[in-house]
Amino acid sequence: MRENLFEMGANFEDGWRADNKNKSNKPSSTELKAPDKHQLYFAKEKRRGKVVTIIKPFYVAKSDLQALVKTLKKKLGTGGTVKENSLEFQGDIPEQVRKHLELLGYRFKK
Repeated sequence: MRENLFEMGANFEDGWRADNKNKSNKPSSTELKAPDKHQLYFAKEKRRGKVVTIIKPFYVAKSDLQALVKTLKKKLGTGGTVKENSLEFQGDIPEQVRKHLELLGYRFKK
């Protein structure tokens, strides 16, 4: 085995290992759930002086989440996007979003 010059002081035969070797390429596992099995909750953030309503966590396929945000944006008349497993909407509109998501069968934490 050729010695790596950049990892000085570590003798790999003594049980040491480099952190940057053998990285696992496992994708983050998220199980898909039916809408009635979700436990969604709201969060609000201020970005550049404006309020953003965040709803998370969603356990659906990325394409389904894109379709969901598209329909909600039309119904609510506001801008929105998908970030990882959450939806973000412009404005302080949790009641309106909750109403539309409950009609679609999603549940929320109490």
